[in-house]
Amino acid sequence: MRRPPVLVPVEEYLRTSFEGPDREYVDGVVVERHVGEKSHSRMQRKLVALFAQMEPTARTYCFPEQRLQVAPTRFRVPDLCVYLEREPEEEIFTTPPFLVVEILSPCDRHSEVMEKISDYLRFGVPWIWVIDPRAPRGWIYTADGGREAPDGILRTENPTLAAPLAELVA
Repeated sequence: MRRPPVLVPVEEYLRTSFEGPDREYVDGVVVERHVGEKSHSRMQRKLVALFAQMEPTARTYCFPEQRLQVAPTRFRVPDLCVYLEREPEEEIFTTPPFLVVEILSPCDRHSEVMEKISDYLRFGVPWIWVIDPRAPRGWIYTADGGREAPDGILRTENPTLAAPLAELVA
């Protein structure tokens, strides 16, 4: 029998330091994130390096595992978020990034990933990439819907940013 989740006030969540990866907060419930596998970590590292390389020309600012307040009682911690032009000034970001990247782990459930995507879209994130580093496969989500990257290259528009999956898993 599953026990009901313990409800935690937002203020307590924001004051808490967690051992291991940061946790998300969804309507009073502290939610663990699934990370820690080598394939997940390697993909995250390679994407951070890719966006850091783009920073001088494309003016991309990449933040791994940064808390985003996507609604008054929802805080998400995407694997990466990318801002354009300038970095946000606050410690917990309250403005939508240009791009959010979620890297799948074996324990991730489809319904939970889709809920995160919905949160990001409602928050105003124009581009969301979901990557399965073990397949390797990637999906692109926008307000118009989602689709698999047909040529294995994750892309955005205005500006165009691109991440070839084959290079990221090599």
